[in-house]
Amino acid sequence: MGTQGQKDMAWRLIALVLLLAWTAPTCRARVRTDLLNVCMDAKHHKAKPGPEDKLHAQCTPWRKKACCTVSTSQELHKDTSRLYNFTWDHCGKMEPACKRHFIQDNCLYECSPNLGPWIQEVNQSWRKERILQVPLCREDCEQWWQDCRTSYTCKSNWHRGWNWTSGVNKCPARTTCRTFEAYFPTPAALCEGIWDHSYKATNYRRGSGRCIQMWFDPAQGNPNEEVARFYAGARNAGVMPQGIEHLLLSLAPMLYLWLLGRV
Repeated sequence: MGTQGQKDMAWRLIALVLLLAWTAPTCRARVRTDLLNVCMDAKHHKAKPGPEDKLHAQCTPWRKKACCTVSTSQELHKDTSRLYNFTWDHCGKMEPACKRHFIQDNCLYECSPNLGPWIQEVNQSWRKERILQVPLCREDCEQWWQDCRTSYTCKSNWHRGWNWTSGVNKCPARTTCRTFEAYFPTPAALCEGIWDHSYKATNYRRGSGRCIQMWFDPAQGNPNEEVARFYAGARNAGVMPQGIEHLLLSLAPMLYLWLLGRV
């Protein structure tokens, strides 16, 4: 192939990359169009959300439309739940003020039908989907960190790396129990790091319609319904790139530089 032919081929490749980057959000939205009122394909989630009038304690805000069952909500309140054999007390007794945030976090994860815009496919034995970068309200993140900063842990990412030889999560070898503040120096470090970027720390306030609330008064309605509608609409409109578009766009200048080098 001559120089002109190579140039033509490079320009075609650049055009193709830009086209793929432009259409990727739309194609992704077609993969999962049910972004509202949905449950994740995960171990303890129901297939579809529905009423659960007897949800336990902190999970009651979701009783009118829940992805969790009553028994699941009860297990979420135990120090060592049979759901995942996970204990909060891996570095001594976790303080109650801190533990309530993890219970609420789990209630949101297991029970909420409003996380559809952030559901991603995964290849794990216990679930086929997870949430990624759910925008968490500033107050929820900051209060979580404030109430947990003096409790103890031995890891900054609780999604992986535990010692499971006893059947329950234990601190891995060569780790040290330190305060949460030592492992998570800022609220954002806690909220984003602890569950491997399931959440994204934001400056949005409760009631803004732009962030998910862990804590809300169900008597005033569920504010997360409005938030899910906003982000579902944005995603379906193709204005929420989540990774592949950035990769594709980064290839275009590389191809262009390659083209210049071939001239």
